[in-house]
Amino acid sequence: MSGIDGRTPEFPTPSAEAAAGATPEFPTVKRIAVVAAGLSQPSSTRLLADRLADATVERMGEHGARVEVTTIELRDLAHDITNNLLTGFPSPKLQQALDAVTGSDGLIAVTPIFTTSYSGLFKSFVDVLDPQSLTDLPVLIGATGGTSRHSLALDYAIRPVFTYLHAVVAPTGVFAASEDWGAGGESSLPDRIGRAAREFATLVRESTRDGVHDPFRLPAGFNPIGAFGAD
Repeated sequence: MSGIDGRTPEFPTPSAEAAAGATPEFPTVKRIAVVAAGLSQPSSTRLLADRLADATVERMGEHGARVEVTTIELRDLAHDITNNLLTGFPSPKLQQALDAVTGSDGLIAVTPIFTTSYSGLFKSFVDVLDPQSLTDLPVLIGATGGTSRHSLALDYAIRPVFTYLHAVVAPTGVFAASEDWGAGGESSLPDRIGRAAREFATLVRESTRDGVHDPFRLPAGFNPIGAFGAD
């Protein structure tokens, strides 16, 4: 499907007995959604998103976890996102992307920085998500820009968005400036990616979120007959 691609490490197919629950031989699969809001191809935003995803898979693998990664390129969904904002209804292609995000065990979100903040396309995608759908979801944030002077946007623009949505944001966000890609061994980018991936992997492993959001689920303690049913 355009705009979404998935990749899963090679593992043997589990037996029916193993499929019923995680075992050392067939561990539970963790689903990681990666949202890249780059506008060009190739994109440094997609490159950073892939680096973060690969580092996360590596860290999770160190603890015996299987990881399924689904990458969503927002540039391929731009028209669908706009139509959803205008009509209130997602296309099947956009709905698949929304389901991948809200049904994941962890989200890696990377946006370019335009005029000191996240891109309009990135924010528009967030706006079409159900406001409750990211509650308790581990999130790793990243951003790209022409100069490291924009790196503060991670904490004053992007982090508050996911905090408002009650997600659990990893302490370390990763900003990649243009010079980070050509600095070779002088860049601290690999170290920052590694630190962020470790923190994020820990959040994903320890999360108790079930990964399924039901917008019609009734709150705990709801009584259909109201106070008349109270003792």
